[in-house]
Amino acid sequence: MNREWRFWVYIMASKSRRIYTGVTNDIERHVLEHKHGEIGGFTQRYRINRLVYRERFHYIDNAIAREKEIKSWDRGKRVALIESVNPTWEDLSLEWGKPVELLHSSGADEKQIPRGLNPARDDNSNPLDIVSEALFDKKHLVTKT
Repeated sequence: MNREWRFWVYIMASKSRRIYTGVTNDIERHVLEHKHGEIGGFTQRYRINRLVYRERFHYIDNAIAREKEIKSWDRGKRVALIESVNPTWEDLSLEWGKPVELLHSSGADEKQIPRGLNPARDDNSNPLDIVSEALFDKKHLVTKT
């Protein structure tokens, strides 16, 4: 069995926006370790437990080079990188591990949205070209010209 390796450069942040940049081959596990305070040192001390940025790589050498590049930047440049994809610093891992609700319904009680008498108009049609319109009366259909 051939496993396709994926490596991640990630940035974690605290609520006060202290940031930590790291690299891993298992981002789900590593983020959970940060969240549970299992990684000692800086991230544990400052409660850095929110994933705010990530990049995927196929080769570990490229991921390590990118991590070093980001770590060499000043804070302003790292903040700009985060905000380029996550302007509100939302935790990108917040929904991980939660059950997913399917979009379609399997029940017979499923209701459709009525379309009405006037079908959707093509955006390219000209409203002045419409010669007549149909009006619906509760008892019968009346055509107005």
